Amino acid sequence: MMDRHFFIGSMVRSMHVLRQTVAGKACFSSGVVLALMSVAGAADAQTPSVDVGEQVQSVAARDADFTATSRLLEKIRQNPGRLASFMREFPKGADLHNHLSGAVWAEKYLDWAAEDGKCADLDTHRITPSPCRDGSIPAASLASDAAARERMIDALSMRDFVPDVNDRSGHDHFFATFEKFQSATEGHEGDMLAEALQQAAYDHVHYLELMVSPRLVEAARAGAKLKVNTDESIRQALDGVKSGNQALVAGARADMDSAEGRAREILQCGTPSAAAGCAVSVHYLYQALRTIPPGMVLSQLALGHELVRTDPRFVGVNIVAPEDDVTAMRDYNLHMRMFHVLAKEFPDVPLSLHAGELAPGLVPPEGLHSHIRQAVEIAGARRIGHGVDIMQEDDPVGLMAEMAKKHVMVEINLTSNDEILGVKGAAHPLMSYRAHHVPVALSTDDEGVSRGDLTTEYSRAVRDYPLSYADMKGLSRAGLEYSFVPGESLWENAGVWKMKPSCAATSPDAYPETGECHDLLMASEKARLQWKLEEDFVRFEHHAAENSF
Repeated sequence: MMDRHFFIGSMVRSMHVLRQTVAGKACFSSGVVLALMSVAGAADAQTPSVDVGEQVQSVAARDADFTATSRLLEKIRQNPGRLASFMREFPKGADLHNHLSGAVWAEKYLDWAAEDGKCADLDTHRITPSPCRDGSIPAASLASDAAARERMIDALSMRDFVPDVNDRSGHDHFFATFEKFQSATEGHEGDMLAEALQQAAYDHVHYLELMVSPRLVEAARAGAKLKVNTDESIRQALDGVKSGNQALVAGARADMDSAEGRAREILQCGTPSAAAGCAVSVHYLYQALRTIPPGMVLSQLALGHELVRTDPRFVGVNIVAPEDDVTAMRDYNLHMRMFHVLAKEFPDVPLSLHAGELAPGLVPPEGLHSHIRQAVEIAGARRIGHGVDIMQEDDPVGLMAEMAKKHVMVEINLTSNDEILGVKGAAHPLMSYRAHHVPVALSTDDEGVSRGDLTTEYSRAVRDYPLSYADMKGLSRAGLEYSFVPGESLWENAGVWKMKPSCAATSPDAYPETGECHDLLMASEKARLQWKLEEDFVRFEHHAAENSF
């Protein structure tokens, strides 16, 4: 484990660059890199790297490369193969809406189930503990039964989904997958983390904000007897769960230590054979389930807020599960008031809330009127996950103006919105948000279940909407700008993407050795990640201009 002050001084940095250039892909790391993680060290400083011997480009050369890259994107916009190659290499700032359990592909879950001696129920298509009962076979035997394995993969994901009389909607099929593969996740949190980091590296994603729920069952159980229905009862109930939170926080932190240790082992981080995933920065959002009794929701949220306050790896809280669930709909306002009350005690805990993952016909009309507004105005969310039903909200234009003014960003999940809600293309509010200056960024939601990745989302955005190369750079930058990564931003004006004066005169491919910009980058994890993204854009555009993919 390297000391957090290791990278201070230009001489030390130069030695590090030389050493890491030999080591391979992991040299281009910034911020919270898995190879450097520790419970107390999530904000460790690491100076962005620069290729040794690489010539710094002039402003004119960078402008020429940008123009050539923009023209290239227009040429290949409707060429799926070339577009996919282009967007795979395109530097992506962050994936801010990524459920770790849904990020893993079904094949991996089946492999782990086989290794663990678990079973595959061929009637319900669930992975189950051993011993295998009627209708179940050892998961290991799927290796010799290709047809059964393929049926299991289809059931554990959205692959080849076609509605039928027994499986009628993408919405139901999507959400049913989680219960079916849940047993396979047990004991494999570190393996899952390694999978997510490797996929992010393959997609050229700089930063992940993963949704996880360590000690969720214990936290929910602690609130089983709590009665909450008013703000005062919420405050009183919080007093009742505080005493047990210390042990839960310690357990959750230990769980994350174990998962990160396993991921480091799998990826061989800190060794000459380090996998590319070691260079991806990561923080966590604690996610609470919204489909259980109110007291159990509150106790989960209390644990999440305590984790953010005590563990720098956790940077925010979310609330998840189907928003159209009968309990989630009934208690929606109560959940928002829970966040409001918690904000009094935890004023610095950022919220990214699933809101508006609804569509006409999925719930009665009155259920579409105010979920996003409540998340913004009552809970105080800094980001909204999905936000699909914005145009069905009361006064949507006024709400979007408020979101723009407050800089509330929307995490856009194009593929899952299509698969779950049937909302896509012109029916999707992406362009409405942009037209009203609401910040947006692309994310994956559950890339394993959806059988996609962040490259898929960026490619889909280019194909389906009139977005220029400059627009795509803005979406990539927005991911980091509106992340909950600690530290001051590199940008003076997000959206216009005007860099702070202290850094504006420095080429992104020439790391400042001294001065105010150097000091900003050394002090701010967010600014370091943003600088690295700009550095990679210079490389990407030069490569695109010279080689045209």
